[in-house]
Amino acid sequence: MPELPEVEVTRLSFADRIQGARIEAVRLGKPLRWPLGCAPERLVGQAVGTVSRRGKYLWMALDEGGLLLHLGMSGSLRFAPLAPPPGPHDHFDLATDRGLLRLHDPRRFGAVVWAPALDAPPAVKLLGTLGIEPFDPAFDGAYLHQRLRGRRVSIKQALLAGDIVVGVGNIYASEALFGAGIDPRTAAGRIGLARCERLAASIRTTLRRALEVGGSTLRDFRNAEGQSGYFQLETQVYDREGLPCRRCGTPVRRIQQGQRSTFFCPQCQRR
Repeated sequence: MPELPEVEVTRLSFADRIQGARIEAVRLGKPLRWPLGCAPERLVGQAVGTVSRRGKYLWMALDEGGLLLHLGMSGSLRFAPLAPPPGPHDHFDLATDRGLLRLHDPRRFGAVVWAPALDAPPAVKLLGTLGIEPFDPAFDGAYLHQRLRGRRVSIKQALLAGDIVVGVGNIYASEALFGAGIDPRTAAGRIGLARCERLAASIRTTLRRALEVGGSTLRDFRNAEGQSGYFQLETQVYDREGLPCRRCGTPVRRIQQGQRSTFFCPQCQRR
């Protein structure tokens, strides 16, 4: 958390407004996950280009290179014409002639890293192992089936790994597996082509719906305009332990997989 829908919602909430802005000042707070990678003064005077997304990373193009931004476990970006003085959890400010972009991150697992290009270090190291984007036309049942072949880990853990497909975080993996009728404990390599086709479609449907309603706000996620997401209000199984399945009425179960909570319906989802 935040996952692909939250990162994409964040991007959409400020990308058009900051494009073309000129950087006037940079402020660094407490150290984040990785160092900035350049002197802050080097960014001053540069113009901001397009803001794109790769997995859970945002890439903000500049006149010279660009910035990779990651929200970590609890981070959020805010872009506004005016901003209050930075608080103890505000660790990066990018002041431009159109407003201030601020990274707020209580746990400091987020990052802002400069790179000369997307295909150069350190960007290529951070992005090089990421899987396909879920809305890429090449992501389909056949692709998923081929990439899962031989994997003994559970399908839930295979989806969370991010090297097959990006963006299917904990909430969305539980929801997508429910939509496809697959038990999250099923060995990834045992899932046949037909079920892979259902799963690929369910992943896209789940993420698309999350984007439509602004992502999920379980604790403190806000987009760059300060707005919450609402996907958590309509989940089918996630965070519904003991409640009746919306489809069959069977109580939803919760188990632990890789130190993460997994929610599923034992009746609707089969191994």
